[in-house]
Amino acid sequence: MVTTAVLYRREGLALHTGIKRLASRGQMSDAWITLVFLTLSGGFQDAYTYHTRGGVFANAQTGNIVLFSTHLFDGDTSGAITYLAPVCAFAFGVLAAQYIRFRARDRQGFHWRQKVLALEMVLLMGVGFVPQSINAIANVLVSFVCALQVQAFRKVEGNAYASTMCIGNLRSGVETLEVYLRTRERVVLRRALAYFGMLVCFALGAGLGSWLSPLWGIHAVWLCCAWLMISFLLMFAQGENADAM
Repeated sequence: MVTTAVLYRREGLALHTGIKRLASRGQMSDAWITLVFLTLSGGFQDAYTYHTRGGVFANAQTGNIVLFSTHLFDGDTSGAITYLAPVCAFAFGVLAAQYIRFRARDRQGFHWRQKVLALEMVLLMGVGFVPQSINAIANVLVSFVCALQVQAFRKVEGNAYASTMCIGNLRSGVETLEVYLRTRERVVLRRALAYFGMLVCFALGAGLGSWLSPLWGIHAVWLCCAWLMISFLLMFAQGENADAM
């Protein structure tokens, strides 16, 4: 009969093997260093739209759905649409990322994830020019960018992860930490620390966003373009598997 301890050891071994295989394929798109800058950008965008674009969390669609429903039940149709628009933009962003991925299959040139990052940078650069009188457009664009990033970058060192939200990373980090406390497998601890590191990066990005947005105004979002460019360039360090999720 297989004991719980043996199962946990097997889980740690399987994870370690997966990471080694990932490294051999050279997937810089889910290397920790690449995703640090994406996560900084994710946190910054949320703080930016909240402080500069009318108190909307453009990356937190759960909150937008709650606020949409609240305004709708209060009879405030205009307010409801304000929060529904980013949700719809997020959905279209997922579709766009998938379209880019499958259109880029077997083509030479940039990896499809780099094309996603290039589109993100162009859109966020444009957001910096959108006046506050039409914040709704800016929030829609940021939500679209959020969806592109969530759909294209879904793993950190081979493990499921999100760069623009925290709840999934927090759950996975605590769950993995519990496994480590049972097994003392270093590879499992590495996985837990990767998740907690991403939470710190998101919080740092949000903090910088809340500090710089009032100072730089609508142009503050351009800092995200710089971070995304770093991730874009890092992906040239090793070859990418075009079919990898």
